[in-house]
Amino acid sequence: MPANRNFLLITADQWRGDCLSAANHPVVKTPHLDSLAAEGVLFNRHYAGATPCSPARACMYTGLYQMNNRVCVNGSPLDKRHDTLALAFRRLGYDPTLFGYTDQGPDPRGLPALDPVLTTYEGLLPGFNWRVSLPDHQRPWLSWLEQQGYEDALANNCMHTPVGGVDDPPQSAVPQYRAEHTETAFMVGEFDRWLAEQEHAMAFDDDHQWFAHVSLLRPHPPFTVPEPYNTMFSPSMVPAFAGGGDWQKTAASHPYLKYAFSALPKAQFIPGAQGMISDWNVDELRNIAACYYGMIAEVDAQLGRLFDGLRRRGFWDNTVVVFTSDHGEMLGDHGLLGKQGFYDQSYHVPLIIKAPDQPHRGAVVEKFTESVDLMPTLLDLANARPPAHLDGHSVVPFLHGDTPLDWRPAAHWEFDFRNIDTRFAEQSLDLSSSQCNLCVHRADSYKYVHFSGLPNLLFDLSADPTECNNVIDHPDYQSIRVACAEATLSWRAVHLDQSLSYSTITDRGVVSI
Repeated sequence: MPANRNFLLITADQWRGDCLSAANHPVVKTPHLDSLAAEGVLFNRHYAGATPCSPARACMYTGLYQMNNRVCVNGSPLDKRHDTLALAFRRLGYDPTLFGYTDQGPDPRGLPALDPVLTTYEGLLPGFNWRVSLPDHQRPWLSWLEQQGYEDALANNCMHTPVGGVDDPPQSAVPQYRAEHTETAFMVGEFDRWLAEQEHAMAFDDDHQWFAHVSLLRPHPPFTVPEPYNTMFSPSMVPAFAGGGDWQKTAASHPYLKYAFSALPKAQFIPGAQGMISDWNVDELRNIAACYYGMIAEVDAQLGRLFDGLRRRGFWDNTVVVFTSDHGEMLGDHGLLGKQGFYDQSYHVPLIIKAPDQPHRGAVVEKFTESVDLMPTLLDLANARPPAHLDGHSVVPFLHGDTPLDWRPAAHWEFDFRNIDTRFAEQSLDLSSSQCNLCVHRADSYKYVHFSGLPNLLFDLSADPTECNNVIDHPDYQSIRVACAEATLSWRAVHLDQSLSYSTITDRGVVSI
């Protein structure tokens, strides 16, 4: 293995797993990610471990399920006892460098009550150095926009709002910046400038190596994109929504879903928009989906710039490149937007891995993989042994064309919908905070959803792939219901916190796996 193997982890926020032309999406075009998949491996059934951003990323960065890392919602502190991907690579001699954000709140124990880091969940994952921070206020990007000639960008309430006012829903109006000045363009430019420094360092040290995490915001809302991407896709091109996009039918099907529609204002997706997402009809949801496809095309174009920079500076062949997302996007399916609940669309995300000297290229893996697999995979590619207590498993065998005999037969994820601050969910559903959660057992043919304080769900995916018909109480499915419940219980039992359980104290000292 070359001493200077580099690592580049790219995350694009809220990117659905089906939205790649390499994954045969009927509308979306992603030529640059397709080329990455052609040189690497596409994992076609890859799932986030949780939503929204902080919980999803905690699974990815720690290799632990939510039941173990306990980052339940945006704002849940990450327990400082947990190892992280960045800390692990720092121990290997890398200086993990972040472009963007990791959305991890610090452990407040031992910190002063007035410490400013305790006023935001957009904290830095332990082990990373921040090269460019891009939190919600986006000031580094806005100040850069001022340098590009956009007067008063820092003082502007929202550069995403079209000059003519709120575009509700998107009707091809463009934001107040051009395509060459998006947040993604800014971040790729900053990464390329840093990459030039790494190229310079290589001239003086043949063993120089780097680890970078480029954490891009888009296609996360707000739903807006500049020319030419704003008209690249017509609403008429958008495939039919799962469940017909009928929010009323969805809301009537389960208490959680009824609550979800009461908690999703339009402004969460389009700044300045009034009302709730249930006010949008199917045609308006198609407009939003077409805009989202354009946002994906914009990010893909900028990733082409990034990949060209790697090639131009001589890093392409000795760099592990990983592209993925923290979680998905409902995008009108079942009438929903955003990421929540239990539907596949919120959790199915892309994963593409290209590694140096990878013998198996252009393959598509259909086995279930999960975001907790990322940490052990990258450590494996760095020739380091992943800790035994991690919940994920290395996918490196798939890069060699092999399938482990004991690979998981189902994907699992969790969702916690408590509101510690407002207690809105607790009061709306008459639940305690600890009851506001669910976990999913998602196999090839069946999907079982276990709620702690609400009715459970079962879907026959062979007959009902869009998850519209809950058969949990159907007499013909009782044996399947029991089998899925038992499999879920076994999954939780196997993956309960194993941090010290793989160690034992003996008369010879501590013995560990």
